[in-house]
Amino acid sequence: MSAALQSLVQCGTKLYLDSVHPDEVDKNLAWGAVGATSNPAIISAIVDQGGVNDVIQSLLNDPDHQHDDEAIAWELTDRLVRDAQKKFQHIHQSTGGNAGWVSFELEPLLEDPKGKSGDGTAMSDADRAAAYIELGKRWAAGHTNRMIKVPATDAGILALEELAAAGITLNVTLIFTADQYRRARNAIWRGAQRLASTDHFKSVYSIFVSRIDVYTQQHLPDLSTAAQGMVGILNAKRVWAENHEFWSDKGLKLDQELIFASTGVKDPSLPAWKYVEALAGSDIQTNPPETNEVIATSDKRFSRAVDQMPSQSVQDEIDAAVDVDHLHKTLMTEGVAKFVKPQRALLEVVRKQRQAVSAR
Repeated sequence: MSAALQSLVQCGTKLYLDSVHPDEVDKNLAWGAVGATSNPAIISAIVDQGGVNDVIQSLLNDPDHQHDDEAIAWELTDRLVRDAQKKFQHIHQSTGGNAGWVSFELEPLLEDPKGKSGDGTAMSDADRAAAYIELGKRWAAGHTNRMIKVPATDAGILALEELAAAGITLNVTLIFTADQYRRARNAIWRGAQRLASTDHFKSVYSIFVSRIDVYTQQHLPDLSTAAQGMVGILNAKRVWAENHEFWSDKGLKLDQELIFASTGVKDPSLPAWKYVEALAGSDIQTNPPETNEVIATSDKRFSRAVDQMPSQSVQDEIDAAVDVDHLHKTLMTEGVAKFVKPQRALLEVVRKQRQAVSAR
């Protein structure tokens, strides 16, 4: 194991990988990773590299399988996530379900303002929620260490109680604000309380970090040097503290955790481990492969920092300057677009690869 990443793990962080690429999974397992996540951009890149052409060929040759691009895209996603799950299964077993999870993202096109078919007919939140519930149950069935990833949109949050009541382990993603977190957490806890037993109940909440600092650079350029670049970190630390307080008296066997997501720096002049270091010491960090690679080859050592807050003056400045509603609306609009665009790109990549394989 890398000494740098070992120090991160030893101070209390569960290291996850923001990829299900087989080579990256193997490398990060050796570095101490105990879980992974997938999304359409990750799957699209793997398909685009031609790494699953043999799978596409087998699907085309299977008379019992649907051959349309969407069906193939989801079959490829399912297989790649399954393969990662197998590699983390021993960790899931040894931790009793507290780690070893791989996240599977549900249909991003449900949130497309132009409609899933792109014809301009958007779904209602109720219909989206019903679709999330149906898809969540479908893609969770038969899996012991698969988390179902649902966005913290209005529709996604509407679906959470029923999904939790069905015993599905959930990763609520695209969380930018404490209000989103609370709505998601409360919905999941209502669902969990409908279970016959909460012994296997597990939920995680993905709070995005670096995207918030991109927002403040664009919309709040007059923040002081001390406050600029700290808004995402302060937000994540506050939600982390609230999450631990909420679950502390519930008597649950498994940890209900934050995932610190969007931990890769967007500014190349910053240390690659800026967010990793600031949030070290507890819960889960889902880091991009590039971030873990830089850390692994560094002489950096980490210690617990997740509960160390910025100075009160920095907190006061941030609280006075940030319009949380505007931040939420802006980042959710961008976030949904960043979910939808890669899924459509994945379908296009599958179409091209399918045509190439068919031609051969």
